[in-house]
Amino acid sequence: MRKVCVLLILTLFSVAAWSQEKEQERLKQCGEVMTDILNVPDGIPQELLDKAECVIIFPSVKKVAIGIGGSYGRGAMICRGGANYDGPWGTPAMFALEGGTIGFQLGAEATDFVLLVMNPQGAKSVLSSKVKLGADASAAAGPKGRTASAETDIVMKAEILSYSRSRGLFAGVSLEGSTLRSDGGANKNLYGKELSAKDIILEGAVKTPPAGEPLAEVLNKKSPKNRSAK
Repeated sequence: MRKVCVLLILTLFSVAAWSQEKEQERLKQCGEVMTDILNVPDGIPQELLDKAECVIIFPSVKKVAIGIGGSYGRGAMICRGGANYDGPWGTPAMFALEGGTIGFQLGAEATDFVLLVMNPQGAKSVLSSKVKLGADASAAAGPKGRTASAETDIVMKAEILSYSRSRGLFAGVSLEGSTLRSDGGANKNLYGKELSAKDIILEGAVKTPPAGEPLAEVLNKKSPKNRSAK
């Protein structure tokens, strides 16, 4: 009986370690995707990145994942620190992207999605509850390039702007009808305890893990100051 208990404990520890490693790898991929996309010529306009309160990254979303558990993408959300989102980029929380409209965006190759949260209300909505894009939070395909296209009405009014990258092609993409939610299971696996996205991002309940440091570093380098008008 004692051997059985020891074996069970070792198995549980092994499962927990594997789950944590899986989320660490996903978080590392988020940093790699963000680094690549921020170095794309005529990519995300700098003025939009500088006005964003938060960024959400979903790396390597694949068509084969459609229909499995209803989840189409898993990644991370990272925000600028402080109550007014005017501090350095902080600790990431794990997130999930769900909904039938995602399927239409996916081809045979893996697709990366990047979403910019453009104002405090949008950030509050995403951090507080499950959010349907286009209904609970206004959303639009993000413009790319360095020109004044970032000043169009649809962009100025949107709370969330979304982009995709597949087979080297980078473009704005509409994700209206899809749902964003905090991935509680992934956060528990990564940080070792039950935490909400708000606990992690706003309350500073945990420190940034090593796997999340490259993501924070590239954003702090590329957009160190929030230039949005509060």
